[in-house]
Amino acid sequence: MNLDETKEKLIKELDKNKKLEAFTIPIVIAIFLVALLVGTGSGYLLAKKEGPATTSDTRTTETSKEASGILDKKKFPDDAEGTLKKGGIDGEGNFHLERPGGESQNVYLTSSTVDLTKFIGKKVRVWGQTFTGQKAGWLMDVGYLEVL
Repeated sequence: MNLDETKEKLIKELDKNKKLEAFTIPIVIAIFLVALLVGTGSGYLLAKKEGPATTSDTRTTETSKEASGILDKKKFPDDAEGTLKKGGIDGEGNFHLERPGGESQNVYLTSSTVDLTKFIGKKVRVWGQTFTGQKAGWLMDVGYLEVL
């Protein structure tokens, strides 16, 4: 077997006139439309699915207590009670809870969920996520508030 015969067996010319038939334009369009319908349908169903009962507005609960925020004890596992006052400590928190025992027992608060200004001066219980503060002994992001 000479070199030309070996080369002829290994390298074959492709037929340039033969069309690629695996993905024709109608098949590609059909796949695109199916994907579009499946995506739209699943998005609609997921958006329609009811999540946990939450609210971000002030409301009255079954026990006639005024409350606001998202009651999700997994996201907001920490709780504290006291009288809500305006003002943080050295730039940490915008509000604080006054509790028995003096200033060292204050809980300094921030919240992106609850408008705390509506509850200043009221005795409240808050649920939130505790964060490490530089100056505050206890710094909490409030997720839910209930007036006592």
